[in-house]
Amino acid sequence: MGRMPQDATSLTVSAYVRLRSDILAGRLPADGKLKIQDLAQYLGVSPSVVREALSRLSAEALVIAEPQRGFRVAPINAADVSDLTAVRIDIELKCMHRAMKLGGLKWEAAIVAADHELSHTPHDIRDLGDDWMIAHAKFHAALVAACDSPWLLRIREQLFVQGERYRRINVRMSRADRDLRAEHSALAQAILGRDVKLATDLKNVNLIAQTLRFQANRLYYSGDGRGAVAMAKQVTQAAANAVVSNVPGAGGITLGGTRASATDPNGHPSGRALDYMVLSDTAL
Repeated sequence: MGRMPQDATSLTVSAYVRLRSDILAGRLPADGKLKIQDLAQYLGVSPSVVREALSRLSAEALVIAEPQRGFRVAPINAADVSDLTAVRIDIELKCMHRAMKLGGLKWEAAIVAADHELSHTPHDIRDLGDDWMIAHAKFHAALVAACDSPWLLRIREQLFVQGERYRRINVRMSRADRDLRAEHSALAQAILGRDVKLATDLKNVNLIAQTLRFQANRLYYSGDGRGAVAMAKQVTQAAANAVVSNVPGAGGITLGGTRASATDPNGHPSGRALDYMVLSDTAL
């Protein structure tokens, strides 16, 4: 592996970017210990550069610094994702509504450009890849860029980064076959059309369904089939409650490729049902 740039600041920034990407992608597992020497060798830098990069990541709550014990990747759990989602809904909607009220032609053009870039960035639904995730972050940032509160935007960015950890995990745990291009374009069009109700519904389903799907998958893969099916029903209800009937394909969840066979007569998952849990075009 080639060494990174030699300037001290550039080395730290490059190490930070690499480690941040690895954490968000799950290449460095949640709650895993981060060994300074191993990371220094992996990155081709000195231990002091790694420590500085990890300190920056600690400030973003992606890494935990433990006195006398070093660093580890921040853990993830169902309680955290539920709390994160509740706060994200509040902040995201505040930013989005302000942007829709204040945004002008340049803001609209930036959304169109971001949507075009995201739609044409190659991805695998089961492993979205770093390029797609970068384009995805740019797209969602463009949607709220006209918000007039720098503090709201800073908080939104911090929450978005945390949410991306769960998104990557959710994608790897699910075998959903989803049309991400159509989903994001639907949200962009709702915002550009100043359709506040539709945009709000889409954003709510986006965040709520992502959380419930994550929890259902965790239950399923931990062996709690009944709990997973119960959670899957909540995902269906979340979509139904969104009332987005004017979006093609909206309104539900598909389990195992069919709506009719989520469980067997004993209430257990039918076949590979939970493996294929998919929300319709309303879920992002």
